[in-house]
Amino acid sequence: MNIVATSPSFSKNEILQKEIYRYFPNAKLNLEGKRFNKEELIAFIKDAEALIVGLEPIDEEVLQQCPNLKIVSKYGVGLNNIDKISCLKRDVKIGWTGGVNRLSVAEMALGFMLMFSRKLFETTNQLKNGIWNKNGGFQLSGKTVGIIGVGYIGKELVRLLKPFGCKILVNDIINQEDYYKEHNLEEVSKEELYKRADIISIHTPQDESTFNFIGLKEMKMMKATAYLLNTARGGLINEQDLKYALKNGIIAGAGIDAYVEEPPTDETFLKLPNLICTPHIGGNAQEAVEAMGMSAIKHLVEFYKL
Repeated sequence: MNIVATSPSFSKNEILQKEIYRYFPNAKLNLEGKRFNKEELIAFIKDAEALIVGLEPIDEEVLQQCPNLKIVSKYGVGLNNIDKISCLKRDVKIGWTGGVNRLSVAEMALGFMLMFSRKLFETTNQLKNGIWNKNGGFQLSGKTVGIIGVGYIGKELVRLLKPFGCKILVNDIINQEDYYKEHNLEEVSKEELYKRADIISIHTPQDESTFNFIGLKEMKMMKATAYLLNTARGGLINEQDLKYALKNGIIAGAGIDAYVEEPPTDETFLKLPNLICTPHIGGNAQEAVEAMGMSAIKHLVEFYKL
């Protein structure tokens, strides 16, 4: 068995190293923490029979160069980097478990909300530059929060928000009427959610239907005091439109953890004072890393019936 793990965070975690070597002593890990371009990725995995991948693209071009591949096991939850149709065509299995990092991401979204509402981010940066700003913002409690995408993470965020007594507006393509009623959520159109929410948090997959689905037109529907959060996937928000909206006061601020280009290189965007930007760490709490890694290993163990 030729087992290869491409993800740097999986590969450097000592607990996950111990676990994968227990079942697959000759597994090849990305111990140097390399961020592969496509050519390097192909060179690293071309002889693999089984892969553990994070965000690396496993598309038709890559699959063509991996003739021995039998299974791709996902370290994480999103499958937008794996070409499911090409895998099916080549009889390559996909190992995946939804929601294993839900609490990690939901906690981060809640953290963004608290940082913006109480001006923790803004006043910290100001104080470091000698500005003593006593504006303490507003309480998150009782505000209107809009959640787009009510899957594993969206539901976890609903649970975390309960003690704050927020009015929660929700939008999802799946009918979840019973769940909404049970948790006192108000299902609305995206347009109504944009108009009414004080804070909007996105938790959808990224695919053709959701790419850049929030642009300048949608931001102009939002309150000038609203905050927009993306702890899901890059490409859900049009980054150039967001840059314009933040610079021109169309919305009050944004918290972004995922980008079209990773790492992002637009320094003007990253340095905006009303943007909290983190390096795609929403699902990377220590507990989540270990849970995602154990899940990925488990799929290989089950595949090989060990």
